[in-house]
Amino acid sequence: MLRAVRRNTELGLLVLGTLVTVGAYLLASLAEEASIPANIGPFLAIVLGLMLAAHLAVRRLAPDADGTLLPIAALLNGLGYVFIVRLDEAKASPKNLAGLQSGWIAVGVGAFILTLLFIRRVRDLERYRWTIGFAGIGLLLLPLVPGVGKTINGAKIWVGIGPISFQPGEFAKILLAVFFASYLVEKRELLAVSSFRLGPIPLPDPKHLGPVLLAWGVSLVVMVAERDLGSSLLFFALFVALLWVATERATYLVVGLALFAGGALFAHSQFTHVQERVDIWLDPWQDPKDDGFQIVESAFAFSAGGVTGTGLNLGSPTRIPYAETDFIFAAIGEELGLVGASAVLLAFLLIVGAGLRIALRTEVHFERLLATGLTVLIGVQSFIIMAGVIRLLPLTGVTLPFVSYGGSSLIANYVLLALLLRISDDTAQRERARELEAVR
Repeated sequence: MLRAVRRNTELGLLVLGTLVTVGAYLLASLAEEASIPANIGPFLAIVLGLMLAAHLAVRRLAPDADGTLLPIAALLNGLGYVFIVRLDEAKASPKNLAGLQSGWIAVGVGAFILTLLFIRRVRDLERYRWTIGFAGIGLLLLPLVPGVGKTINGAKIWVGIGPISFQPGEFAKILLAVFFASYLVEKRELLAVSSFRLGPIPLPDPKHLGPVLLAWGVSLVVMVAERDLGSSLLFFALFVALLWVATERATYLVVGLALFAGGALFAHSQFTHVQERVDIWLDPWQDPKDDGFQIVESAFAFSAGGVTGTGLNLGSPTRIPYAETDFIFAAIGEELGLVGASAVLLAFLLIVGAGLRIALRTEVHFERLLATGLTVLIGVQSFIIMAGVIRLLPLTGVTLPFVSYGGSSLIANYVLLALLLRISDDTAQRERARELEAVR
């Protein structure tokens, strides 16, 4: 009975989210042409068809999974698609981002379904921890390989193989979350025991701190060599958060923050591109027509939006360079106002809440750490980019999950979503098995 209620609730929420997406698409079109677009039928069929396929996959392959994650992700994805179409069509030379993004959504949903199909038990991934770990580090550092890595907009986080370009770091984050969770399940008791002190701070045996220092070193390499502050912060935050959850010792939070702060200060003192990012963050008005242009225009966009926004397709977010990727949150803030921006923020908070609820419900340590890590990834990544757009943090090159344009991020986040649903389904099935056993 509970299984049917969850799936029917999920379906109802998906239909509601689809109606919101289609309504937003209509409003954006009416603001420009004052007529219903001729392609509204195919658009509705594609959006509804893809989300229905994802829902049917969950109903068949993970029937006991959480019923809120997929509808929230679909709503964010749909809203992002509407803004991508609106921003691209307003350009003097559109790049057909609508067609490209719809293709990436289809691939992302396909990856979501395949993940549910082939990973029937998340615990099976624990057996391949070292293979997954080395693959994750390899993908993370792949952009540094000569002839393969590509520098775009100052960050060397892209890989080009023939006509295909992608961000390997988006997939590396999932692999590293699996590796960290598996490693910490095995070492959590050793890491929780203090064998010596560093001043007032109790620490475990130094030989068990190797992965902590390795994670710190890799994050610094990403920050310095790839010029990617966002991914550097994201990966180190992932490891420190999992270390804290595994050992239940706040000492690791303090040590992790101190290590990252020390590395960031060193990088700021030695590398000009890090200094430039920080200087723009502190005072974008020192160069408002060049380096600080995006931040300044973003501030103007939020100001123009006010509380309720200018209305879809009635603002001017196209003034912001790369608004469909790094600054799509500013475009939403201008045309949907504080209300729309807060709704997006609330959607991410609901995803984080659902992810943490899944982590708390499972009694399997590996699943708990992995669910926590995946939730930390999507929560921290969302915070980093939104905080950068409103100048709470230095601007980084990460994308807003499910919302920004880009295939790598979209596919990786749909895989992440499928893993969370698989953990939720496994937990619910174990609970049902125990209840049936108790009745017998």
